[in-house]
Amino acid sequence: MTVLLTRRRVLALAWPVILAQAATATPGLVDTAVMGTAGTAMDLAAVAVASVTFSFVYWAFGFLRMATTGLTAQAVGARQHGEVRALLQRGLLVGLALGLAIQVLFPVWRGAAIAGFQASAGVESEAARYMGARVFGAPAALMGFAINGWLLGTGRTRGLLVFQLVLNLSNALLDATFVGVLGWGAAGIGAGTAIAEWLALGVGLWLVRSGLPRAPGLLDRARLQALFRANADILVRTLALLSAFAWFVNAGAGLGDAEAAGNQVLLQFIAVSAFVLDAFAFIAEKETGEAVGAGDPGRLDRAMRRTTELALAAGLGFSLLFGLGGAPLIRAFIADPAARDVALRFLPWCVAVPILGVPAWQLDGIFLGATRGRALRNAAVIATVLYIGLDLLLREHGNTGVWWAFIGMYVLRALALLPGLPGLRRAVRGGGTG
Repeated sequence: MTVLLTRRRVLALAWPVILAQAATATPGLVDTAVMGTAGTAMDLAAVAVASVTFSFVYWAFGFLRMATTGLTAQAVGARQHGEVRALLQRGLLVGLALGLAIQVLFPVWRGAAIAGFQASAGVESEAARYMGARVFGAPAALMGFAINGWLLGTGRTRGLLVFQLVLNLSNALLDATFVGVLGWGAAGIGAGTAIAEWLALGVGLWLVRSGLPRAPGLLDRARLQALFRANADILVRTLALLSAFAWFVNAGAGLGDAEAAGNQVLLQFIAVSAFVLDAFAFIAEKETGEAVGAGDPGRLDRAMRRTTELALAAGLGFSLLFGLGGAPLIRAFIADPAARDVALRFLPWCVAVPILGVPAWQLDGIFLGATRGRALRNAAVIATVLYIGLDLLLREHGNTGVWWAFIGMYVLRALALLPGLPGLRRAVRGGGTG
């Protein structure tokens, strides 16, 4: 029996995800606070460069989370219980294989990744130390993507909260110990994150134990090929968006260590709002997937309406919070005066992102839940190309131009996805995803 999606139901599903997403953002803030107080602007810039590199590498395989959520929710909606288990197990196997490949190929991609940033020699050296420690967690991190996606797709949002709390609180504790107490610098941040990823994997496997008994058709070649074909578009979409964020970090790094460090602090503010507001996009993703699986257009409309109106309200709240409390936090956590001045001057741009980003985040969730990979791919590529062009056009304005272009990226992402929404709704009415 389908439960009618009300605002209360959205909030009941969303609050564990909100807390889980807040926990996801916490280590970034802790890393920034630790490096900002215990290190220099160079140390902080190194963590920015290295962390965005790993974000690029890992989230290139973000389809393990995204597609697992959408496909699992569709299987739940269609009452295909064996396939629900099989999706978890396929995701874990693919995550393990890809994580090991990242480790084996690390000497090949490390140098190329660092060389792609316009950073000083000191920043590059510290970034390399971070990466050398962080890479040991790769298999656990990617298997964790599959666990996250499956928990969300099956509506087990409280399990998702437990998983993220273990991952991110242990990460924050280890990073603070390795850097603040032992003085390991950027390498300590990377080591703490890698260890936390393995700890969380153990807990995550226990949380999804009901999905681990071998499912029929687990290694069916046709299903595996279909999985990779479906995920190819999501892979391109993710690479395009990660390229946009890497471009933003690189644009700041090209202006100097102070700009790179100040922008990194503001990016952590944005990460907090994006992670938390993504909770509503995740619920939209789950509900959209079940609506597609059940062929229920009314459920799709309710999912879009109920989750988006609550997301907009929360986005406004974050903008107000950053506007009122951002400056005291910046003064408290950044010891370097030049980096602190950059963060304070560009705080107003950061304030605008939570409310302007909601349409893009919500549409992402809706299209991911329906596994409309082609639309997501095309929209992300178009938005990223236009964003880079806008940044180059505004480059003469320094960091001001960097931030105007960055804000424009969120608007471009939403505008690029909107034309595909009528086709999605028609497909659900017709009983398919197109």
